Amino acid sequence: MTERQKDRPWLMRTYAGHSTAEASNELYRRNLAKGQTGLSVAFDLPTQTGYDPDHVLARGEVGRVGVPVSHIGDMRRLFQDIPLEQMNTSMTINATAMWLLALYQVVAEEQGADLTKLQGTTQNDIVKEYLSRGTHVFPPGPSLRLTTDMIAYTVSHLPKWNPINICSYHLQEAGATPVQEIAYAMSTAVSVLDAVRDSGQVPPERMGDVVGRISFFVNAGVRFVEEMCKMRAFGRIWDRITHERYGIENPKHRRFRYGVQVNSLGLTEAQPENNVQRIVLEMLAVTLSKDARARAVQLPAWNEALGLPRPWDQQWSLRIQQVLAYESDLLEYGDLFEGSKVVEAKVDELVTASLAEMGRIEEMGGVMAAVESGYLKSQLVSSHAARRARIESGEEKIIGVNAFEGTEPNPLTADLDTAIQTVDPAVEARVVEALARWRDTRYQPPFNHPRPCKALEALKEAARGDGNLMEATLECARAGATTGEWAGALREVFGEYRAPTGVSSAPVAVPAEEGSALAGVRRKVDVTARDLGVGKLRFLVGKPGLDGHSNGAEQIAVRARDAGFEVVYQGIRLTPEQIVDAALAEDVHAVGLSILSGSHAQLVPDVLERLREAGAADIPVIAGGIIPHADAEQLRAAGVAAVFTPKDFDITGIIGRIVDEIRNANKLDPLEVPA
Repeated sequence: MTERQKDRPWLMRTYAGHSTAEASNELYRRNLAKGQTGLSVAFDLPTQTGYDPDHVLARGEVGRVGVPVSHIGDMRRLFQDIPLEQMNTSMTINATAMWLLALYQVVAEEQGADLTKLQGTTQNDIVKEYLSRGTHVFPPGPSLRLTTDMIAYTVSHLPKWNPINICSYHLQEAGATPVQEIAYAMSTAVSVLDAVRDSGQVPPERMGDVVGRISFFVNAGVRFVEEMCKMRAFGRIWDRITHERYGIENPKHRRFRYGVQVNSLGLTEAQPENNVQRIVLEMLAVTLSKDARARAVQLPAWNEALGLPRPWDQQWSLRIQQVLAYESDLLEYGDLFEGSKVVEAKVDELVTASLAEMGRIEEMGGVMAAVESGYLKSQLVSSHAARRARIESGEEKIIGVNAFEGTEPNPLTADLDTAIQTVDPAVEARVVEALARWRDTRYQPPFNHPRPCKALEALKEAARGDGNLMEATLECARAGATTGEWAGALREVFGEYRAPTGVSSAPVAVPAEEGSALAGVRRKVDVTARDLGVGKLRFLVGKPGLDGHSNGAEQIAVRARDAGFEVVYQGIRLTPEQIVDAALAEDVHAVGLSILSGSHAQLVPDVLERLREAGAADIPVIAGGIIPHADAEQLRAAGVAAVFTPKDFDITGIIGRIVDEIRNANKLDPLEVPA
C-alpha cells in the first residue's frame, strides 16, 4: 500500500497573555516548547481601549484578560528571545491595532528582522466592536480610516502580514444566527474593501494583493454539521464577491482564509468537564472538511466559564488539536463532504439567506450606516434573547444546565479556588509604577528616545489631514510614546463614540402569558411598585470598568423591561462614580453590575462604598459575571445582595430574585406569587 500524502496541519495557537510582559513572554516560550506553532496575543482591556494603566477607567483591569503593553519597552520585553522573523503572531487588537502593529514592527526592526518576512494578523475589525465586544474608541468614520491606512501600508511594507481579521466570532457570542454571522461579516468586508479601493492609496492592479491578505476570524459552535456548512457558505460567498464586485481573477487571492477560536459562550460553569467534548466537536466543524478547513485554530480551555485558565488547562486544549492532527488519519484524505446532498442543500440555504440579508444592509447604505442606525445591534440582541428563551423553556438542551443536572462530585473542581489561575492584585500597582518610571527615563540611556511631544503633534496634524497615519504612528512608537498618549492624541482629533445598545428596540422574547413564570414576576413587580408608592420599579444595569462583553447585561435589561421595570442602561465603560451618580439621579430601586473581565473584586466594592457615602446604602446591589466562588463570598460579605454567574441561566428567575432583594431592602414582607 502506498503512503498517502498528508496535508500540513493548521497553525496551532493558544490565546494567551496576562499580568505583565515578562510573565507573558515566559508563557509564550513555554507554549512554543510544547509544540504550539504560532502565537496568539491577548492584550488587557486598557491596551485594547487606548488607556495607560494609571487611567481611572483602567483600575482593576490591568493584566486581567491579557498583557498590558504601554510602550515600546513593554513590546520588547514581550517578545524577548522570540525571533519575530520566524514567528506567526496573531494579535487580538482592534481600535488600537495600528499602534500595536507599529510597536511590533519597531521591535522587529531592532531584532534586525527582514520586514517583508513578518507573518501574522492584527484583528482590526472595528464593526464587531460596536456590536458585541465593546473595545471601540473612535467613531465609525475615523475607525474605518485607521483600518484602511493599515491595509494600504502593509500591502507595500509588510506583504505577508494580514492587516485585518474580519471577525464574526463575537457576533455568534452576541447571539448571531449562522446567517447573521455570515451576512454581517461579509458586509464588513465589503465596507473595508470599498474604503481601500476608494482611498486611492492602492493602485487598482494591486487590489488582488489586498484581497489576498484579508483574513477572517470565525466562531464554531457545537452544532458542528451546521457550522461546517457555514464555513463552506462563507467560502462560496467570498469567492463570488471578490470576483464580481472587485474583479479579482486569481483564485488564490479569492480563497476564504480564516482562523478560528471555537465557541466560549457555550462553555458551562455547571459540570464543566462536559466542555471538553464540546470543544472537540466544535474543532471538528472547522477541520473535518478539507475544502473549508481553518488556517489556524485556537481552542478555549474547559474551565473558562469558571475563570482564567491555568497553563495546564491551555496545554490540554493544545493536546486536543495535536491528537487530531498527528494521531488521526484526517489529514490523509481529500474533502469528506464533496458530493453530499445534505451538505449541498444546507450550504445553498445559508448562501441564499445570507445574500438576502447582505442586500438589506446594502440598501441601508452599508454596514457602517447599519451600525449607526442601531439595526445590527437590535437584531443581535433579539436573536440572543430568542436563544436564551429556548434554553429557559428547555427547547434547547444544554447538558448539565437544563438537562441531566444530576452529577457525581467533580474531582476537577473539588477545590474551586485552585481550578483556575488568579492574577495577583499587586500586579496592577507594579505595572503603574513601571509606567511612571518609563515616562521619567525614556529619554535617558539606555533608551535615548527623543521626546514624544513632537511625534504626537505630528500624529495629530496627520489625523487632521487625509494622509496615511501609519508613518506618524511608527514615529510615536520610536519616540517612546505610551498607548494612552497615542490614543489620547487621536481622541483629541476624532472624538469618542458610544455605540447603540439595542436594548430599547429589542422585541419581547418571552411572552408573559397567564400562568407563565414571567407573568408571575410581572405581578411581583407591580405589587412591589404599589407597596412603595411608585408608578414603576426602576433598575439600573451598569457595566463598570472596561469590560465590553455586554451580552449578559443586555439580556438582563431586556427581560427586566419585559417584567415591568423601568430600566436605566447606559451601555459600557462607566466609572463607579458615573454609575452611582446615575443611580441617584434616576432614584433607582436596585443596581445590577455586570463584569466578565475579573475586575469585580475592585469595582463592585467601590460602587457599594460610594452609595454608602451618598446615604443610599439601602439600594440593593446585585453582581453578575464570571465570578469565582471565593470572590462571590467576599462580595456578599462586602454587602452585595446577590451574585449570579453563568450557571444561573434562568433570567426570569434572576429578575424575580432582584424584586425579592428590593422588597427585603425596603423592609417589605416577602411575596409569594404563584408562577
